[in-house]
Amino acid sequence: MVSAAIRLLVGLSGLFFSYVLIHHLRRRARTTPLVGPPSTNFLLGLGRLVSKSPDPSLLYEQWAEKYGPVYNVPAALNISRVILCDPRAVNFVFARGTYGFVKPRVDRVAIELTVGRGIMHADCDEHKRQRKGLIPAFANASIRNLTPVFYDAAYQVKNAWDGIIEAQSGGSAVIEVQTWMNRISLDTLGIAGFTHDFGTLKGKHSSIAECFDALTGARTDFDLLMAMVGLAFPTIVRVPSPLLRLFKKLDATIEEIATRLLDSSRKEKVGGAAEDKSIVGLLLKSESSKSALRMSQEEIVSQMKVLIFAGYVTSSIMLTWCLIELSKKTEVQQKLRDELAQYTSADPTWEQLTHALPYLDAVVQETVRLHPQVKEHTAVATEDTIIPLSAPMRTASGQVVTIPIHYMNMAGVLWGSDAREFRPERWVEAGGIPPRAQEIQGHRHVLTFIDGPRMCLGRGFAFAQMKAVLSVLIKNFAFELRDGWETRIEVILGVNERPRVAGEEGVRVPLRVRRLE
Repeated sequence: MVSAAIRLLVGLSGLFFSYVLIHHLRRRARTTPLVGPPSTNFLLGLGRLVSKSPDPSLLYEQWAEKYGPVYNVPAALNISRVILCDPRAVNFVFARGTYGFVKPRVDRVAIELTVGRGIMHADCDEHKRQRKGLIPAFANASIRNLTPVFYDAAYQVKNAWDGIIEAQSGGSAVIEVQTWMNRISLDTLGIAGFTHDFGTLKGKHSSIAECFDALTGARTDFDLLMAMVGLAFPTIVRVPSPLLRLFKKLDATIEEIATRLLDSSRKEKVGGAAEDKSIVGLLLKSESSKSALRMSQEEIVSQMKVLIFAGYVTSSIMLTWCLIELSKKTEVQQKLRDELAQYTSADPTWEQLTHALPYLDAVVQETVRLHPQVKEHTAVATEDTIIPLSAPMRTASGQVVTIPIHYMNMAGVLWGSDAREFRPERWVEAGGIPPRAQEIQGHRHVLTFIDGPRMCLGRGFAFAQMKAVLSVLIKNFAFELRDGWETRIEVILGVNERPRVAGEEGVRVPLRVRRLE
């Protein structure tokens, strides 16, 4: 009986793998043949090589130089993954996002497990409806109202650092800045997003921050295997694992807080309280709307999860990277102070942060270019199509395509010989952005916030937050690498990839911070 069951299982498995193989071969026959690096492993393809690389953009660059701007990289089970490094092809795919090129099913399953069925999960008409409902919450008028929240957090950090430095001799102290940037990000997100102060800048414990910290560096070889094989078998990401348990814990933690804050905001609204101008307050308007844009409570809670998940991680890591880059270039810090010197009696308004401080904008933009949180974008074609190139490329329905965002942001063939250098001047100099880079249609020709219908709605929030925080910190402090030019910065691979000073525990980034008189 047992042997018969085993034979049946083996037979069914063989039929399934045969189906997958035949489907794969038919799709390949309808796709223009491409050259690319050979597979080193049938089970994993080159996925492990890319995932384990400290800087995958260098791999994509080497392959682009050898095989051209569009090439094939074998994924797990020899699934074809077309890599697009040509601006015209990239623009074409992003413009058709949510309809012509959608999220791989494995990504949708993982997103649903983490943040629910919100805008990150949605495609096609569902994505269009949810995005329209979210736009008012991230409009310029909304961000303008939230700017004081960013300044308040920045001054809390200033006061705390003043106290730390006063306790030392010599007018400076070594401060682990990443922890403070995490606190700024979470507290401003809580107040601006939900009219709730998480209080981490005041020393309160946060279960959300604890969950995110656990995700840093938590990805094991087993998790990488699940993610890579997931292109062929999407539901495999539901297999129990330590990482899945962490995701479920994070989801439950955020849902409990989001639901509680949503109920509180709803009660205040019913009680006739002043209009809530936070992001959740604006989302509540869509809940009561009778239009086609109306969101259910489940959708609103999912959007709140997305805001916490994406907003907290992105802002804190970007701010940390910016301080690291500034610590390497004291002349850039001084240029920022010179530009900010005109604002001595009052902090810059949102309008001034946005339009009147070009060098501050350049510093933030250069940080965003060099350090995208999402390193690549993968999508699946929903129909046979032709991607426009010098020689048009046929792409079959079901074909996996990947846009290497990190590489595209710093490709020498697009950005010039200094593409990998932190040089804010490129954003203020005449002709600083090469014509080839200008062919990219992302925000300011950079793909960090994606492009097309999936372009990040929160980019205005992120820019305003970073500019407000930096304007306060740079006016009051000077930053240096703790160990001088010999300090080596490395990236901790994981779900949340974070920088750290080599040799430090966890994700510590200790910098020498000197108070300016």
